Amino acid sequence: MQPAPAPFERQPGAAARALPPSYQRREPAKTALYQIVTDNLEQFLAGARERTEQGAGYPRFVERELKRFLECGLLRSGFVRVRCASCADEKLVAFSCKGRGVCPSCTARRMADAAVHLVDNVLSPAPYRQWVISFPRRVRFLLARDHRLLSDVLGLYLRKIFAWQRRRARRLGVEQPMCGAVTFCQRFGSLLNLNCHFHSILPDGVFTAESGEARFVPLPPPWPDDIDRLLRQIARATEALIQRRITAQPADDAPDLLAHEQARTIQTTLFPSGAAPSSERSRRRVAAVAGYSLHADRFVDAGDRDALERLCRYGARAPIANTRLSIDDSGNAVLALRRPLRDGRTQLTFTPHELLRRLATLIPPPRKNLTRYHGVFAPAHPFRSAVVPAGRASEQPDRPTQPADPKPATTHRLPWAQLLRGTFAIDVLRCARCGQSMTIIAVIPQSPAADAILDHLGLETDDPRATGPPVTTAPA
Repeated sequence: MQPAPAPFERQPGAAARALPPSYQRREPAKTALYQIVTDNLEQFLAGARERTEQGAGYPRFVERELKRFLECGLLRSGFVRVRCASCADEKLVAFSCKGRGVCPSCTARRMADAAVHLVDNVLSPAPYRQWVISFPRRVRFLLARDHRLLSDVLGLYLRKIFAWQRRRARRLGVEQPMCGAVTFCQRFGSLLNLNCHFHSILPDGVFTAESGEARFVPLPPPWPDDIDRLLRQIARATEALIQRRITAQPADDAPDLLAHEQARTIQTTLFPSGAAPSSERSRRRVAAVAGYSLHADRFVDAGDRDALERLCRYGARAPIANTRLSIDDSGNAVLALRRPLRDGRTQLTFTPHELLRRLATLIPPPRKNLTRYHGVFAPAHPFRSAVVPAGRASEQPDRPTQPADPKPATTHRLPWAQLLRGTFAIDVLRCARCGQSMTIIAVIPQSPAADAILDHLGLETDDPRATGPPVTTAPA
């Protein structure tokens, strides 16, 4: 039997499966999202400044994220030249914006990078369970506005689960049980609504130290009563924490425009009276109380690293994908839903400014980590080196490698060419003409020299926003 390919090669996204194996330059100006942002951003930002005192508008990081998206993937913003040593064929690869909240391409690469890093370098071979907690609307708003409160609530939630796991382990005779978790702090819901909640991946068991080495001890799965009891404890503790925080820190002056838009997005319901999304109460390990909900039904076996990587990708996914967004005949944005709503709708329609308002509320503040490590997976834990699968990546011959773009020794992140191959199933450093490897010969930032090269090659030198790029319209 032939060995199965590595998970990173086997699980490209939906957009990747439609692409040929050789590289084709991305054309973001032809996507619906780029068209909407291009045609409406300046008017949208100008209107925001008019609605605020002293023309403040949205915070600077929101405007910067939206404007940088318009430069992503365009050759006129800078590019890399690669050449084939065999046939001398050349191609240009445009720079990306590296955004965290709007750009579907950059967030997809970030998702793939995070998933590979976690599976190869953090999550040791063990069974894992996904715990997902969501909060009432009032709490969602506070978490979106106060990143320190978000950290405190996340720590409280995991401490309750860790304490429950340790109690069960001690009943089985395990001494000094240790727990761990990797959490994705998601700020969005499936309807492009602001919804701060946590996706935590926890081993379905505990670690214990024996002769200086860590040993994994599996635990029985949680029962529905366990989930309900845990959620009630978490809800009470969260409400008490928020009350103490509000008492100690009175509210600031009048909230800014972003706060108004975030509150509006959270309060707006997209369902008709009496309708709601499809319920998951038929699941066994689900509980809900007073607007809080806790899900712990998703389980991954110890030997299924492929499924574990898919689970990590799901937690680190982007709020929007190009394949789900289109423009109808009236110029409105049409969002295709992953699952039909209870009233039968399979898509939602937004005006361009409404879509931009929703995207603005989902952009995370700068320098705030959205992936958190706790317990034995935390960087400073004394037993982390004994738990994480050190050297696993180097032991897998089927994991893609790229000698022409070596991985730096000072970082765990994937080389950019390898990352593109794993995310979109395209190989930038493989020659489409002869199939040989290509090498980087120049990195050219935005400059008159870049414009001269593009002009000589007959490629884009003007702003594509001035020409009105074609987009795919929504089906009738």
